[in-house]
Amino acid sequence: MAEVNKDLVIDTLRKVRGPDLEGDLISRNMVSDVFIADGKVYFSISVPSERAEELEPMRQAAERAVKAIPGVKGALVTLTADRKAGAAAATKPATVPPQSPGNSHAGHSHAGHSHAGHSHGAQGGRAQKAGVPGVGAIIAVASGKGGVGKSTTAVNLALGLMANGLKVGLLDADIYGPSVPRLLKISGRPKQIDNRIIVPMENYGLKSMSIGYLVDEDAAMIWRGPMVQSAILQMLREVAWGELDVLIVDMPPGTGDAQLTMAQQVPLAGAVIVSTPQDLALIDARKGIAMFKKVEVPLLGIIENMSYFLAPDTGKRYDIFGHGGARAEAERIGVPFLGEVPLTMEIREKSDAGTPVVVADPDGAAAEMYKGIARQVWEQLAGRRARPAPSIVFE
Repeated sequence: MAEVNKDLVIDTLRKVRGPDLEGDLISRNMVSDVFIADGKVYFSISVPSERAEELEPMRQAAERAVKAIPGVKGALVTLTADRKAGAAAATKPATVPPQSPGNSHAGHSHAGHSHAGHSHGAQGGRAQKAGVPGVGAIIAVASGKGGVGKSTTAVNLALGLMANGLKVGLLDADIYGPSVPRLLKISGRPKQIDNRIIVPMENYGLKSMSIGYLVDEDAAMIWRGPMVQSAILQMLREVAWGELDVLIVDMPPGTGDAQLTMAQQVPLAGAVIVSTPQDLALIDARKGIAMFKKVEVPLLGIIENMSYFLAPDTGKRYDIFGHGGARAEAERIGVPFLGEVPLTMEIREKSDAGTPVVVADPDGAAAEMYKGIARQVWEQLAGRRARPAPSIVFE
């Protein structure tokens, strides 16, 4: 049996008629980049936002056609709303606000992009971001650069929130360097419900989703922006998260396409910035802080990771990367300082082993530290929710 490939899928989609039976999905440029993993095919179809419900049969036809390809084990096809989708504005005027200059990528407007069934609405010329059913709050854990321990922090923060009695999920949005499968010691592929909704993987009672569950660990992710955006939004919206108090999103480092997709299209309740104390890390962290401020995502606080080193034999403290830089930065910009996490052998070894300290040694000093940070994050979020503020919106 021939291996399923992208060209075969595209050729099949050339036989699926476009809106109003005019042309086909490929000639009308309505199909996103195609992602194939373990015999399952993932892609989205761009349609005018106000016609999403009406064009659901077209999505189903595309899904049936791809599933019929020999060797295809399943297909996940979603509708995404785009102001200029397939030149199909046709008979009805588009209601999605015009895209801002520099805010589009490969014909897909960042600001006018939604999944079917999630209405964007409009309030005073501003579109409201679609939430995730059942999820109370979405919190981004971000850093300006890689190598600062962001993923380890995100996992232990999620487990710390769980230890404080909350229902928590974790989304690994780092497409190019997914760490969550190893940090949670999870292997295997996630199951699908009716070949559409993905069942999240689970360990330690924490539901999680990562591109690392869909591709081999050693696979090189050579993806362009639109494909990354589509994968992140599908992992967010096409997953059976169930009822959660909070969903932690382990963001990719930096301020590129993936970060902007999350910040602009997802109703983030807040962001936590992770940095090490040294000046170089803080310079990059400031870029992340500026990005969240620009898209009006509240900053819940800054964590100084690898704040100091504790020698395992003597317990002596060494300020390898300097000390106090993140605290000073938090005070300078007026956001909460959530705490200092030391660089210890215990945290590193347990992270590498896939047994995070919050579950491996729940009464230990490191676990108590993360649980304390989790309490502060939740208190910050609860305090913001108590204010008579409108829903987070974007231009």
